[in-house]
Amino acid sequence: MRLYAAVAAGGFRRYATYGTATAAGVFTNTVFGFIVAFTYAALWDQRPGLGGYDRAQALTFVWVSQSLLAAGAFIGGGFQEEIQERVRTGDIAVDLYRPADLQMWWLAADLGRSAFQLLGRGVVPLVAGALAFQLALPSDPWRWLLFLVSVVLGLVVSFAVRYLLGLLAFWLMDGAGINLMATVVSIFFSGMLLPLTVFPGAFGEFVRVLPWAAMLQVPMDVLLGVHSGAGDAVGALGFQAGWVLVLLGAGRLLQSAATRKVVVQGG
Repeated sequence: MRLYAAVAAGGFRRYATYGTATAAGVFTNTVFGFIVAFTYAALWDQRPGLGGYDRAQALTFVWVSQSLLAAGAFIGGGFQEEIQERVRTGDIAVDLYRPADLQMWWLAADLGRSAFQLLGRGVVPLVAGALAFQLALPSDPWRWLLFLVSVVLGLVVSFAVRYLLGLLAFWLMDGAGINLMATVVSIFFSGMLLPLTVFPGAFGEFVRVLPWAAMLQVPMDVLLGVHSGAGDAVGALGFQAGWVLVLLGAGRLLQSAATRKVVVQGG
């Protein structure tokens, strides 16, 4: 465990060195947050209670989502492009020779990256949103603790999905196309574009049981008190934990198949 803790710390330090990029990301998240917030405000003024949220809850959804955008790598910026490139060049062989588990190594590194992005790019946009709008941020520390646990589980689900994408490079060689499709799916089905509770009927029920819902929609509902009861909160976290086990297990199986099919191109 000390090894993976060191890898996570290294991932944190690695992204902490890019001060200019972090500042640009904070500015982008904040500006985009204002654009989306004014759009949400207009929509919820016309449709009060849309998706089961009042206006303050909807605006909270916007700004907390912006604070989680980079940490969850919803629009890229994670590790999958790096692992795809390492497969293409053959450098993945170095990773396979390390005296460490491949999946755990990348998970630790990505959690280190996520921790920095959460602090470096998440705090300022949320503070800006709280100063400019009336948000429904809870005062109960227990709710914040549950939210933090839910965020961590969501980040692991995000990693597990992106790890599967990274391993597909063993067969596809070029991951640009699948990364683009994955970004579109992630934005839509996570709730980043609109809360999933807005979608009606059977389609809404369907998207809320997909793994992308565990990345953002579930943590947001925990924070906003939708899962305020003990049973509801346990159920929400259990939903996320279930997807963690399923997706990490799928990653194990795909990793096993991939390491039996090592194709080196250009390396």
